[in-house]
Amino acid sequence: MAEAHQAVAFQFTVTPEGINLQLSYQALTQIYLSGLRSWKKRLIRVKNSVIRGLYPASPSSWLFVVVAILATMYTRSDPSMGLIAKIQEHLPVSQSLSAQCQTVVSAMLFSTLLWLFLIFTMRLCLKQLLSYHRWMFEQHGKMSNTTKVWMALVRIFSGRQPMLYSYQGALPNLPVPAIKDTIKRYLESVRPLMSASEFEHMSELATEFQKGLGNRLQWYLKLKALWATNYVSDWWEEYIYLRGRGPIMVNSNYYGMDFLYVTPTPIQAARAGNTLHAFLLYRRKLNREEIKPSRIPGTIIPLCSAQCERMFNTTRIPRKEADIVQHWKDSNYLAVYHRGRYFRLGMYNAGRLLSPREIEFQIQKILDDSSPPSTGEDKLGALTAGDRIPWAKARKQFFSSGVNKLSLDCIEKAAFFVTLDDDEHGMMGHDPTGSLDRYAKSLLHGKCYDRWFDKSFSVVVYKNGKIGLNAEHSWADVPVVAHLWEYVLATDSFHLGYNEEGHCKGDIDPTLPHPQRLSWDISPECKEHISRSLAVAQVLADDVDFHVFPFRDFGKGRIKKCRISPDAFIQLALQLAYYRERRMFCLTYEASMTRLFKEGRTETVRSCTSESCAFVRALDSGEDADHCKRLLRLAADKHQNLYRLAITGSGIDRHLFCLYVVSKYLGVESPFLKEVLSQPWCLSTSQTPFQQVELFDLVNHPEYISCGGGFGPVADDGYGVAYIILGENMINFHISSKHSCSQTVSLNVQ
Repeated sequence: MAEAHQAVAFQFTVTPEGINLQLSYQALTQIYLSGLRSWKKRLIRVKNSVIRGLYPASPSSWLFVVVAILATMYTRSDPSMGLIAKIQEHLPVSQSLSAQCQTVVSAMLFSTLLWLFLIFTMRLCLKQLLSYHRWMFEQHGKMSNTTKVWMALVRIFSGRQPMLYSYQGALPNLPVPAIKDTIKRYLESVRPLMSASEFEHMSELATEFQKGLGNRLQWYLKLKALWATNYVSDWWEEYIYLRGRGPIMVNSNYYGMDFLYVTPTPIQAARAGNTLHAFLLYRRKLNREEIKPSRIPGTIIPLCSAQCERMFNTTRIPRKEADIVQHWKDSNYLAVYHRGRYFRLGMYNAGRLLSPREIEFQIQKILDDSSPPSTGEDKLGALTAGDRIPWAKARKQFFSSGVNKLSLDCIEKAAFFVTLDDDEHGMMGHDPTGSLDRYAKSLLHGKCYDRWFDKSFSVVVYKNGKIGLNAEHSWADVPVVAHLWEYVLATDSFHLGYNEEGHCKGDIDPTLPHPQRLSWDISPECKEHISRSLAVAQVLADDVDFHVFPFRDFGKGRIKKCRISPDAFIQLALQLAYYRERRMFCLTYEASMTRLFKEGRTETVRSCTSESCAFVRALDSGEDADHCKRLLRLAADKHQNLYRLAITGSGIDRHLFCLYVVSKYLGVESPFLKEVLSQPWCLSTSQTPFQQVELFDLVNHPEYISCGGGFGPVADDGYGVAYIILGENMINFHISSKHSCSQTVSLNVQ
């Protein structure tokens, strides 16, 4: 094939006259431009590392300090108090320089040392300032003088135009809460869920733990906190995600949906062209650190950006005991799945990113390819959907050498994974409710073999132009992926756009090489492994009951007029819905974040409280409206306080989890910790944040509203509820449960 010949830089043949060397100018040009692009990226990384290392100062500030010192010396003053003279005495080149040059060099060395000391001092001051969290507990709209001064100092020490990772060196470490505080909050959280005898028993276990083993475990945990950047995150990633041996499909991965009411183009290849181009534009900004650091909404307080580092070129690799997350520095292609075939799609030509029109052209080639899948290729992805140990064994046995290894490497080292789906999804006019439910299930698990669930994220492009995303959970949490997804949706519709026919804009280079089919040699034994994994995954997928619905009766605007937190309001509504269905309360998980701290990830807000239970009972029994309003406010305030405690590092569950891990390392048993960690979360909830409001115009274009995303149920007899607050008048809910449990029906929560 012509493409194969173009990929060879040179050919030679041995003849009687000698060696006949044939060089391919086009191939050599491609090699040169590819190398040039690689070196440019390296130089950008070096430059960014220097700028980041000097933050909150800038390289130009060095010149300012040098000039200031020299100007002061010109006035016959010695700002160094004799240090410049000492430096001059010990200059190794003092004999070859004039006295004036020696003075200037010594002054510059002193200025550089002073400049570095000032940078270190500013960063240390900023770190101390960012450790202050009392502002978060102040009444909304009433800022104390202390907080005003603190905020002014944060602005001064934060510098100007920070890059994505500029704050990483100034973020404080996650503190270890006092064990007595954690146990007190834990007992308070379970009081409404236990009978008097159960609570008395748990209190006795807690007291025994606090006075005995707890202090010993706490000492080891504090030792880790002094040594490690974050005392939770590495154990959380390993033990909660990577050591899980069950399927990650449904149980761990989550999804994101397209616009609810709008499909920018019905042409599958065109939508893929703009979408994939937008993803790689985001990666370019990420590599150059041009993305602004995330902050707490409405403030200047930065959040940790460490999770962004493994967004692209990342794959979860199965291992027998614990998986690993493998990240590569760069990848210039995507792995694409269509009708049982895998393709390698190059995204760069002559060192430049392909235009959306060129990507559409390449995608259309894949769609038009009528070649059949090779034996066993079509359902190969089921290995990533089933149990982890069989996948690890199959990977080692069948994919560690030869053509299978080459093709698997191609998928795992791709920037991300793409599925061109032959189905049509989205909110359909004839069945809006059912179509959204099917759309959610398709994104969550698909056909169980047409996604690569190990990739950091997989993009799904449907036949009717709808898109979606399935993300692996171990490398990052929802807000990081949601930020990427918002950028892609906005760039696709508002910046790239489509022509009148619905195709991508721009020209096509007709010499682009065709996407390459990946080759496989799947043995009958390997096919048996694939079939077994598919059977496990299919049972899991069929058991998922999903319901997605947009709530339009009212939204954030009306809730805030009542001076109640919208998130607290929704959590109380979920408590009410669960109680009315089950006539009981349950342990409730709401995900919050700890990204105020270096390498912070998540913490749990235990939303079911004594205050929320009192409100639900009062409202359900028809008590006086004023009494219910008072209980509602008390419950909402309690929830907000718990949320703030979790964000500021004083949560319950991560601390107890780490104490449990330490106990396992020491080989000691704790009845208290065992009891705590065995309690199921029957109601698992999470709010998907809407972060980049400036990218969308919901006033003039309210139809461009994302439907958010969701996840599978955590407990066999429980619910998973994700929600996103959009604008002032809409809240989207994604509710999951299992058909196998007769007590849960996702539609009932609505």
